[in-house]
Amino acid sequence: MKFHDRTARPNKHSAPAEARFDKSAKNPARSVVRAGDESTLADILAAQPQGLYLVLDCIQDPHNLGAILRTADGAGVAAVIAPKDKSASITETVLRVSVGAAEKVPFIQVTNLARCMKSMKEAGLWFVGTSDHGDRSLYDIDFRGGIALVMGAEGDGMRRLTEENCDFLVRIPMAGSVPCLNVSVATGVCLYEAVRQRSLPCP
Repeated sequence: MKFHDRTARPNKHSAPAEARFDKSAKNPARSVVRAGDESTLADILAAQPQGLYLVLDCIQDPHNLGAILRTADGAGVAAVIAPKDKSASITETVLRVSVGAAEKVPFIQVTNLARCMKSMKEAGLWFVGTSDHGDRSLYDIDFRGGIALVMGAEGDGMRRLTEENCDFLVRIPMAGSVPCLNVSVATGVCLYEAVRQRSLPCP
């Protein structure tokens, strides 16, 4: 049998996203997977004050969001926080790319991200933002304890107020000619450095 005559075998990742949607709903994605709000985040913070959190400042590509949620689930992130405006939300594409992680990791959408960050600081979290303005390497930061990692948007990076609310600004060392990584890849690099550190015994 020629290769192009073959029918693809069923794949466990090929259909589940559509099965989770009510096609008759006006906005099918939200009918199944709904984003949480500030009150949901407050409950999570109370339960996991020393958790690892992820803040996404206006990530707009649903493929990036899906990949980030998949990595966040693998890294044990307590919640992913994003603004409601100018940001991707949970769609069929996000569900498909996340391979189910979008249904597992709490995804919080807030009205005012800067205000939310201040509330999280009051709860005891420290904010580590990734930026070209970073004055230290990712590998020079202590990621143990209550930490929120902040990732900026594709192309533009973090907005000014978001950056100002970060306690530390870090950069990922780049040895080649390309100045930066895709945001979903950069998120994976940063989260797993945090995972590595948080798995070490306390000094």
